Amino acid sequence: MKIGNVEIKGFAALAPMAGVADRAFRELCVEFGAAYVVGEMVSAKGITYNNDKSLELLEMSDKERPAAIQLFGYEPDVMAKAAEISMKYKPDIIDINMGCPAPKIASNHSGAALMKEPDLCGEIVKAVSKAVDIPVTVKIRKGWDDNSVNAVEIAKICEQAGASAVTVHGRTRQQQYMPPADWDIIKKVKQAVKIPVIGNGDVTSAELAAKMFEQTDCDLIMIGRGALGNPFIFQEIAMLLGHDRPTFPVSNEERISVLLRHIEKLCEYKGEYIGMKEARKHAAWYFKGIHGAASLRKRAGTLNTLDDLIELCKEALN
Repeated sequence: MKIGNVEIKGFAALAPMAGVADRAFRELCVEFGAAYVVGEMVSAKGITYNNDKSLELLEMSDKERPAAIQLFGYEPDVMAKAAEISMKYKPDIIDINMGCPAPKIASNHSGAALMKEPDLCGEIVKAVSKAVDIPVTVKIRKGWDDNSVNAVEIAKICEQAGASAVTVHGRTRQQQYMPPADWDIIKKVKQAVKIPVIGNGDVTSAELAAKMFEQTDCDLIMIGRGALGNPFIFQEIAMLLGHDRPTFPVSNEERISVLLRHIEKLCEYKGEYIGMKEARKHAAWYFKGIHGAASLRKRAGTLNTLDDLIELCKEALN
């Protein structure tokens, strides 16, 4: 498939999870077969104010392409200005967040709150599309709540305003991440627009990826929570859908080896102090399914150094 002029070779993309989809994890997921990655959402206002933390989130490398920078905000001119500034970091695509359910984002007219203002969605897409010469995409939800399911309407407006693709998460803002995602809304959006549609929600295995393609006819699948401690999911999807060879369960040795590589990369990019604080949640996710996982996860919450992690990993394998 193509998003504008950007070719996407593969079946699954990494979702823009805040606090997770950083440069280290994006590079790792691409290595395991992610066809496309979207970085953590960044405040458009923070970018225009030259905020250091916001600008750090824009950094990307050639090891993770094709890759998008995702912006959040609600003012068309500020979003456009932030997109212009973001071009210094050479993203392949600019993605606009219209789906984040977090109260601190939605209560500030951004993220999923934009779905309550369809015309404003169009104005934002139009402004950003005019500001940059790369494809602009949007990530939306089913709607704000069950009384305002308007993903099809929003997708059409964004397409008309210049969006090159739309990602649809099959839940309303009110539903957050429960109950099961409604894949039928993804299918309805796919039938309503001519631009590529990326399906998102509840794909936690290669088999479910195949099922989503079959049920929705979407062009690409976006993996979020299914990739936590599990970059292997991209490889498994590529194997199953690419008919390369049978998928085998990942061994504990490989899981631990990749965990260590992931955290080493994290510490290289962010320094050991910050890297190890963030490593705690990642280690807990990687330990899932390993014998004694509950105890390992508890101890992962106290990690301070890479040496601590190495010792814990040795114990996990023993």
